[in-house]
Amino acid sequence: MIQYFVGPLVGAVIGYITNDIAIRMLFRPHQAKYIMGIHVPFTPGIIPKEKSRIATAIGKAISDNLINREVLEKSLLSDDMLTKIGNAIDEFVSTQSHNDETIEQFAGHYLPQEDIDAMREDVTSGIVKMLTSKLEDSHLGENIARMATEHVMEKTRNSLAGRLGADMLLQPVAQLVEGFLAKHINEILKNNSRQMVTGLVKEESEHLTSMTMSQLIAGHEEQVTQARSGILSAYRVIITEHLPRILQDIDISAIVEQRINDMDMEEAEAIILDVMKKELRAIVWLGALLGSIMGTLTAIF
Repeated sequence: MIQYFVGPLVGAVIGYITNDIAIRMLFRPHQAKYIMGIHVPFTPGIIPKEKSRIATAIGKAISDNLINREVLEKSLLSDDMLTKIGNAIDEFVSTQSHNDETIEQFAGHYLPQEDIDAMREDVTSGIVKMLTSKLEDSHLGENIARMATEHVMEKTRNSLAGRLGADMLLQPVAQLVEGFLAKHINEILKNNSRQMVTGLVKEESEHLTSMTMSQLIAGHEEQVTQARSGILSAYRVIITEHLPRILQDIDISAIVEQRINDMDMEEAEAIILDVMKKELRAIVWLGALLGSIMGTLTAIF
């Protein structure tokens, strides 16, 4: 009767040990071993020995099947993702509608004060330069002079002097005055437009940045809705039109391959064992089960 117990027991132990050794040999030893200059077979382990090939294969598999344009586009443009983005925008707007921080204080959570000041200065300078250029190159002087003389002539026509024909006498004078006014208004604008525009723009800039976030949002529900739609549209455009270029510039396969090759074998072993610990342990016990079955069959026959 002992052989019916010993056979399965020995088979189970052998199956357990051989499978356990086989799994360990996948990773160990990490380096090739030599005895008196002779290479010891099966060193290093299978995974360390084929690390470069495995890295290339994993990188290509991830790039071709897991992180490619179709998969990412489908995920990033799914209804669930768009709903999450829309909800995030709505939550942000709802939070800021009760936020009494100024726009400058709010920006300070994300940018250093020096950057905020530099951005404000850049924007102000750009607007001043554009407006100054428009004023200097426009016919504003002529337009103001024409409107002024027309206003005076209209007043004259409606007066007693106008009914006596004075407006006809003043018409040549008005033309001379209009040219004189236009010339001097243009000269004033050319010499003082930058100073005037700078003051106005800085005043508006300070007024804007001193507004609270709640004031910025209050009464602008339509603009907020338009901004929400614009953000979602811009997101779709970025994913649809720019994602392929981004993936092309970011060689995912090469990144994964390089990361695996740079990884220490002890680190790689720990990661694999952590992920597949249950499955590898099942293989060991399966070896014990198969060994026990073989031992039983041997004892019987």
